[in-house]
Amino acid sequence: MTGRLIHTGQVVADLVLRIDQLPPRGGDVVAADFLQTAGGGFNVMAAARRAGADVVYAGSHGRGPYGDLIRDALAAEGIHVAHPVTTPDSGVSVALVEAGGERTFVTSPDAVGRFRGIGTEPGDFVYLTGYSLTHEHNAEALLTWLPGARGTVLLDPGPLVGDIATETWNAVLPHVDILSSNAAETRALADADVAVRILRDGANGCRIVHGDGRSVHVPGFPVTAVDTNGAGDAHCGVLAAELLRGNDLTVAAKRANAAAAIAVTRPGPATAPSRAEVDALVDRA
Repeated sequence: MTGRLIHTGQVVADLVLRIDQLPPRGGDVVAADFLQTAGGGFNVMAAARRAGADVVYAGSHGRGPYGDLIRDALAAEGIHVAHPVTTPDSGVSVALVEAGGERTFVTSPDAVGRFRGIGTEPGDFVYLTGYSLTHEHNAEALLTWLPGARGTVLLDPGPLVGDIATETWNAVLPHVDILSSNAAETRALADADVAVRILRDGANGCRIVHGDGRSVHVPGFPVTAVDTNGAGDAHCGVLAAELLRGNDLTVAAKRANAAAAIAVTRPGPATAPSRAEVDALVDRA
């Protein structure tokens, strides 16, 4: 490894309910299953850690039962926590997962937390998420810190990409080296000028697009999806871990595709596989 993955986003407590389908407005359904687990930024960090990366969490973690759950999960994965406990308790995200694997989120307003700066080195990977930019004070803290950060900056804009002000994107994107996004996020940031884009496309894999126009399709690994929650996080975490190991972008993307494919075959958000599991799937392809 040449450095660490520095995660600047937030870990929340995921409250996951599995349902046949979303209820009509004003309706009600009974969930088939309920899971309470660390989620949000935890998913990316767990994926990177299981792929062998050194990982540092630079976000906040609150005092209370949800914060305790989060700290226990971080410790179990061997993820370093950069800052001490804060108040109030950590936020939550309710994930409604339908029978076909599609998920719908409702997130508490305090889930963004507060970012505080951390020292970085040239060999580090800095992970940014669009969720962090939805909160004015958090965005300001990131934009103050980001110009002095060293290393490679990887951005996943997230599903709230359209809720973030254009001026905020204009301030962030010049510092981004790799932009990883799904189809909807790619459309929202179609004009972004970055060195490398990773266009994630589910079972089809992903496309690497360089700033000079060169592109390559990296095939995916078709599977039967059980739960798509956390697939993009698994992809980003493993991509960063593989680049930290010194692999080239195509190899890293192939292994990220494999990790995401395995993740969606398992219920729950933090379902990224081990490095050995990725090896086995890549070797079978």
